[in-house]
Amino acid sequence: MHDSPVSNPMRGDELLAALNELLEAERAGARVALETANQIKGHDLAPLVIDIQQDEVRWCKMLLGVIGSLGYLPSTTTGDFYEKAIAIEDLKDRLLFLNRGQGWVVRRLEKLIPRIQETNIRSQLQTMLDAHIQNIQRVEEGI
Repeated sequence: MHDSPVSNPMRGDELLAALNELLEAERAGARVALETANQIKGHDLAPLVIDIQQDEVRWCKMLLGVIGSLGYLPSTTTGDFYEKAIAIEDLKDRLLFLNRGQGWVVRRLEKLIPRIQETNIRSQLQTMLDAHIQNIQRVEEGI
């Protein structure tokens, strides 16, 4: 289903590359959040980190579905962000780094969404964008 024309619509290999880049980043974020949550059980910030991890998994599943619905095979790679983030030992510093990763996703989505022709995909990506903005705010308020 298409609605009003999109200027410079993203299609084919370019769209697949953008969606896979997001998937790899979300997979990295999910792994970082899971390992962090396991390391800080009982800490005041553990519930927030678990929420973020579950959200990252949600977006991985959504992106896998979108990529599959377009007839493509999704990447199985985890983004480089994982190695960088997990190497940060201080909890606050790691969460701030995780937030920067969330901000990177926000910026990518802000550029990508206007170029998506399919209403359903655009809507799902907008929901993902909104959730990332909310998670950034929650971390800023929580630490």
